Amino acid sequence: MNFKKVPLGAGVWFVGVPIGTARDITLRALDVLASADVLAAEDTRSLRKLMDIHGVPLDGRRIEALHDHSNAAAVDRLVKRAVGGESVAYASEAGMPLIADPGFELGQAARAAGVMVTCAPGPSAVLTALAIGGLPTDAFHFGGFLPAQRSARSRALTDLGGVNATLVLYESPKRLGAMLADARDALGADRPATVCRELTKKFEETRHGTLDELAAAYAEGSVKGEVVVLIGRKTGATVSDLDIDSALRSAMRDMRTKDAAAFVAETYDVPRRQVYQRALQLSQDE
Repeated sequence: MNFKKVPLGAGVWFVGVPIGTARDITLRALDVLASADVLAAEDTRSLRKLMDIHGVPLDGRRIEALHDHSNAAAVDRLVKRAVGGESVAYASEAGMPLIADPGFELGQAARAAGVMVTCAPGPSAVLTALAIGGLPTDAFHFGGFLPAQRSARSRALTDLGGVNATLVLYESPKRLGAMLADARDALGADRPATVCRELTKKFEETRHGTLDELAAAYAEGSVKGEVVVLIGRKTGATVSDLDIDSALRSAMRDMRTKDAAAFVAETYDVPRRQVYQRALQLSQDE
């Protein structure tokens, strides 16, 4: 047993749980699950199994269900318990609550009632995919699940086309091939991308390529497991270091170094941090 019971205080505690491997849970998350007066979960069976694995007893508590199909009364019951002085711990089926998972209404209702809302953070498929996906992480945009209907999905992808950051998307394994084909058509065949599947689990898979290559690879049939898709930012025409240096020298005559770097980065659509570091070097050299 690697947990301890601690006084939590009245309020709602969002608890991050593993996205795959059960041992990825934090000790603090186990403490909260062991100590909360009230337990609630998107999937009561998966939380009970996780607690059993780590030897966290229910001690007479019942796990309340709260998922996308729950009505407002389910939220009200939990908030009333918190208002009455109890600690309420809520866990998604996997990962962090609210991140493309239920929990938002509970948090909003709790804040409106004047009770504490806090979090015992844990694993997230978004950050795990970014860490191993091989695409830039200086800026990213989480788009969650795209629409299932093809026309709506294509419109959503087109809207995301101008985002100057790595795109992070969740997708059903049954629609993966169709989504990648739509992304290729909307964003460009040569755009770099990564498909991450079954993160932290036994059959974890990470596949890199262009959108065209990945759309072809996943065109036939569906895959199994949870899927995260990363799509690299749009790249413009190649800009040489001499072009960047020349533009920086010109801009720094009339602007502060930081402002000049921001201006040049936006003008040439290149990472701001990279341009700022070069601006600092030029400033020192001159």
